[in-house]
Amino acid sequence: MVISISQQFWLVVFSITAGIITGVLFDSYRLIRGFSNVNKVIVFIEDTLFWVFTAIVVFAFLVYENYAYIGMYVYMCIAIGVYLYIRVFSKFYISSQYKILKFLGKIARVAKNWILYPFQFIIYTFKRKNKGNYKK
Repeated sequence: MVISISQQFWLVVFSITAGIITGVLFDSYRLIRGFSNVNKVIVFIEDTLFWVFTAIVVFAFLVYENYAYIGMYVYMCIAIGVYLYIRVFSKFYISSQYKILKFLGKIARVAKNWILYPFQFIIYTFKRKNKGNYKK
């Protein structure tokens, strides 16, 4: 199949973009999974599901952008995209996502306390009033 220079250029650009997408998905997966050690079987299943999902996303991206023409240099450009992402953007992405998740966790805790406070107050008041009724 003969491809023009402009199509080859966009193929390289989209392949590198697919690699960057893969890097973002990998960092998101690392944040979701956490950095703790868990059962190796569970990690294997999670990793397998992650790579299947990533392969589907990258393939769908390549189908949409360039009709899924996959040559050897497409794989190399995807690897270059992942490498560039990991070296340049990964630390920034992880730290910003960690800060965002930490902030959202604080908001969720405060919202939970605001929502549950009236119920806790009612239960506390009810228990305090009925405390003397059970002693005989």
